[in-house]
Amino acid sequence: MPSSDTLSPTLDPAAAHLEPGAMELAHRHLVAKILAELTHERLFAPQAVAGHVDTWVVRTDDATTYRFRGRVHRLEHWTIDPASIERRAGAELVAVDALDAVVDLAPTLGIPDALLPVYLEEVASTLQSAAWKRRHHRLSSADLVHADLPTIEAAMTEGHPAFIANNGRIGFSLEDFAAYAPEAGATVRLQWTAVRRRLAHLSVGHGWDEASLWAHELDDDLVAGWRELLRGLGEDPDTYLFAPVHPWQWQHKLAVTFAPDVARRDIVPLGPGRDDHRAQQSIRTFLNASDPARHYVKTALSIQNMGFLRGLSPHYMRPTPAINDWVAGRVRTDPELQACGFDVLREVAAIGYTGGAYQRLPQSSPHQKMFAALWRESATSRLRDGERAATMASLLHRDAQGVSLVSQLVAASGLGAQEWLARYLRAYLRPLVHCLAAHRLAFMPHGENLILVLRDHAPVRVLMKDIGEEVAVFARPDDPEVTMPDDIARIRVDVEPDLQVLSILTDAVDGFLRFLAAICVDDDLIAQDQFWMLARAVLEEHAADHPEIADRLAELDVQRPRFAHSCLNRLQLRNTLQMVDLADQASSLIMAGELANPLAP
Repeated sequence: MPSSDTLSPTLDPAAAHLEPGAMELAHRHLVAKILAELTHERLFAPQAVAGHVDTWVVRTDDATTYRFRGRVHRLEHWTIDPASIERRAGAELVAVDALDAVVDLAPTLGIPDALLPVYLEEVASTLQSAAWKRRHHRLSSADLVHADLPTIEAAMTEGHPAFIANNGRIGFSLEDFAAYAPEAGATVRLQWTAVRRRLAHLSVGHGWDEASLWAHELDDDLVAGWRELLRGLGEDPDTYLFAPVHPWQWQHKLAVTFAPDVARRDIVPLGPGRDDHRAQQSIRTFLNASDPARHYVKTALSIQNMGFLRGLSPHYMRPTPAINDWVAGRVRTDPELQACGFDVLREVAAIGYTGGAYQRLPQSSPHQKMFAALWRESATSRLRDGERAATMASLLHRDAQGVSLVSQLVAASGLGAQEWLARYLRAYLRPLVHCLAAHRLAFMPHGENLILVLRDHAPVRVLMKDIGEEVAVFARPDDPEVTMPDDIARIRVDVEPDLQVLSILTDAVDGFLRFLAAICVDDDLIAQDQFWMLARAVLEEHAADHPEIADRLAELDVQRPRFAHSCLNRLQLRNTLQMVDLADQASSLIMAGELANPLAP
């Protein structure tokens, strides 16, 4: 007869976080977000429960109800207590489950039936990640006040604040998650390859060439060894370029999907590099943990995540360094932006494989975006004495006990919350408005795309990243005020000022400051009206300092009473495989009326 030990359940250590306690907390947190963000996007409207303060109910088409406690802030933003959520099927109390919530609400959400399973899979993966963090993350917000950039990146729990399914990562196994997810904090050695020069391109920005790039990123003896390996294969090393690859991408895509190219030695595997890297919040971008002065590396990663397959197009990458040079030239010669300390982390080089059969196909496909990479300036290399870097997303972070990092930073700085936030808004909001008004430049300024530079735990400046894929210049092709080389003309976008201003009002105000304001109000750091008064003061100070662009500021009218309500989750719900057409993002937007603008006088 078997012993009791034999009958005891044994868990795969990699799945130890998939247990009821951690998963219930993950479900409740995500259902709270579903209710909050889809209410914000006006897909349904909670009804107040009579006789109960701050208590609300949502009824679905199939008579399921969700009852909860919540507060409503400016911009129709909801903060919902996850522990208060009750789900009932008729009169019966049933489990709070994020996948069930999506199914309950599916008729209202309008997800195409054929794509609903994909969205559910992204939600399930997001739950898996949340449960892992619940079990493994130990650092408190007080600990993170003193942490370095890699530690802060790994400690983040939320992902994109607006998107519900924000940790999809369809394609990752549990082992892949532990090895490559930013929250796992594991070190990674990139896989390096040699690619035939005639079947690839390497583009470099101002101040760089091929030799200086390899000298900066790779040890001389490592390169010498690779060249000798190529000679041993009967190949001329001078006819090859070196390209970094995400290890997952090599194992799951290049070595299989490009097997003929590898066999022809158009792609030659060289093995892992020497430097340890750490994944940033954007998952396919790595910082160098062995030598922080070396560049960040962004790689193609063909997993489904947050409404996209995360590939990189070789053709799209080609002009990236030139785009970054042009943008950096504008930013780094503007006295206002220099006074604010605002700068960009230039993408100084890009490489892409343009050989093989897939690139010859007339129809664009994910197979054409499986092999490309870029190198970006390191934030650490841009720090001055006494400065520390953190992803700006960390300002929205709460630890396992619910303590916000921003409250701990304010306390550690010795400044009052009002002064701390005023400094932050001058560093973040003012340069964004100036770029749009003075240069017609718009970025994608959500938390993961900015590095916050702190001194004595207070903000002093911000560094913008992800320039090549996200930047836009709002100008007509014949606009004499904006001249640019033909090879970077793809960043030129001709839309009306009412859409241009959404790069501030949607992306910065509704997309980030909405969440930060609610945290500060809920934590009693500052009153709601005070927060937005500080933001208005930043805009008014900027306008007073720049009468030369008064007409342009009036045209944009950032302080208009209302603005178009652009909805992010609706984009993903409409098409869970590709939210927007990257070549024409403005036409992909989904609006839900207008929002009252908290920046209005």
